[in-house]
Amino acid sequence: MSTSKKKVKNTKVADQHCRIMTDLFESDDAIQSWRIFRIMSEFVNGFEILRKYGTAATFFGSARCGAGDYVYKDAENLAAKLAKSGFAIITGGGPGVMEAANVGAFKVGGKSVGLNIKLPMEQKLNPYVTESESFHFFFSRKVMLSFASEVYVYFPGGFGTMDELFEIMTLIQTKKITKIPVVLYDKRYWSPLLEFFKKSMLKEYKTINKEDLEIFHVVDSVDEAYEHIMKNVDISGERQK
Repeated sequence: MSTSKKKVKNTKVADQHCRIMTDLFESDDAIQSWRIFRIMSEFVNGFEILRKYGTAATFFGSARCGAGDYVYKDAENLAAKLAKSGFAIITGGGPGVMEAANVGAFKVGGKSVGLNIKLPMEQKLNPYVTESESFHFFFSRKVMLSFASEVYVYFPGGFGTMDELFEIMTLIQTKKITKIPVVLYDKRYWSPLLEFFKKSMLKEYKTINKEDLEIFHVVDSVDEAYEHIMKNVDISGERQK
């Protein structure tokens, strides 16, 4: 076998064990090439939607809560108050807290946007959005959610909520985005994590600075969250950069 054929064979074998090929691309070479354009289209379509809106608030939280849970009710009420004040409400477009925030904006005639993700175990787009975009790739959707708003509100949630929270805090900490309000809702839920920040990360291991603890603000009621947001967001100002 010639050297060139061996290289081609070895490359194909390596591709089978490379996660960028197995997780991001398809096995067919032609599909691999076109996949790049699919990624580009998700970024273009996402930014085209976001640029339509002025001041916005993005809500994160558990997809597992229902209409009878206090988390759902509080997310709905806070979103409604913000929508009445001129905020576009942006969520991941799914159930739980995402749906609650979209419901709140929808009921008061506000702008209710859903940036949904296509999953094998289908996450259905909730019916309370006035505009939506579906994404195949998590990373392109995360970029949209990271640059979508002037305030980020985090209700109790799971790994996805934590992932989004640490993403935003890191972007603010490293000054990759403008410092904007990050609101953590429900002191009882967030307290253990905040204690870990203070005792382990700050005092014991010194992996963060004291000012990093000022990136977020913890609240315990709809009114407290609303007042903090209105005090720290210039509704007439420019979108974040």
